[in-house]
Amino acid sequence: MDQQYQHYLATEWGKTTHGDQALFELLSLEIFQAGLNWQLVLHKRAALRQAFANFDIFTVAHFTFGQINQLLSNPALIRNRRKIQAIVHNAQVILHLQQSQSFDNYIWHFVNYQPQTHYYHYRNQIPTQTPLSRTMTQDLKAQGFQFVGPVIIYSFLQAAGLIKDQLL
Repeated sequence: MDQQYQHYLATEWGKTTHGDQALFELLSLEIFQAGLNWQLVLHKRAALRQAFANFDIFTVAHFTFGQINQLLSNPALIRNRRKIQAIVHNAQVILHLQQSQSFDNYIWHFVNYQPQTHYYHYRNQIPTQTPLSRTMTQDLKAQGFQFVGPVIIYSFLQAAGLIKDQLL
């Protein structure tokens, strides 16, 4: 395990995360990670932050077709058109959502604003998706979010500290 990954696990992963921008970044990173290695995403994180204006929701929501094409030509990034377009679209959905509530409030209401802890005896017992991640995925899609599925969402819930899976 490389040092950057170890540092992430020790200092960020699973820590209770609040704030629209921080949650948007984590969701976006989980989208980038789909089908790839998490270490790859971490190694590209600084470039992703720079390219996506530090995941400023308003700025990303207003990316133009030309800006998206510039991202696709940047070798420092994960250059997947569907993922990049989904992240821009998701920022637009969050802006719309923010007219009635914060993205933070929307995300945390799924766990009644309290992290949920689950205990397992073995690492292979930790699920990749749950009824909660499936329900949340349905709701996110109904809101208009793209490139979200129950596995991506469960990983997001773990990363943002909404779900804490512990080994006994």
